[in-house]
Amino acid sequence: MEIKQYWRLFKNGIFGENPVFRLALSLCPAVAVTTSVRNGFLMGIAVTFVMTMVNITVSIFRNLINPKVRIPAYILIIATYTSVIDMTMAAYSRAAYKEMGLYIQLIVVFAIIISRAELFASRNKLLPSAVDGFGMGVGFMVALMLIGAVRELLGKGSLLGIPLVGARPMLIMVLPTGGFFVIGLLMGTFNWIEKRFFGGTGAAPGGHGMH
Repeated sequence: MEIKQYWRLFKNGIFGENPVFRLALSLCPAVAVTTSVRNGFLMGIAVTFVMTMVNITVSIFRNLINPKVRIPAYILIIATYTSVIDMTMAAYSRAAYKEMGLYIQLIVVFAIIISRAELFASRNKLLPSAVDGFGMGVGFMVALMLIGAVRELLGKGSLLGIPLVGARPMLIMVLPTGGFFVIGLLMGTFNWIEKRFFGGTGAAPGGHGMH
């Protein structure tokens, strides 16, 4: 693959097939952790690590995994890397872990991670799979940070934990109802921007033809 193809593959995770704004996957955890930009960033980092490593591992062992047990195998691989990031956060970021530790553990069952392992990594070589996983993870992180920024600004009257003078909090925005409302608005805005400025094209949905 050429550099341009890798760039398209990476950009696809952010725009063409953004996990939240285009594929509408893992919306419940997205709502649960995005009461602030910081939480969205930390969850995004965790998911990016897990997705990249899972895609790499599945790609390496794709010819050795029996098709009949591929889903349990994927879940085992995801659980391994989730445990790594869970223990790392518990050791080095206790405050954040207390606030979102449960949702870090739930990364094991995130639909977007299993779907990329099945649709892309199991059918492609190592480097394209790594780029796909990283791009999807970054796309998920961007989505969570945008949602967190809007909810923190409107719901708490602050941004990145810094109170904004004159900002009046709308408490509904830190509740699940406000989270889904913000996701809906951003989803429409994101899709309009993607179609208006990027032609609405992604890089090989599902990974077909990228062997």
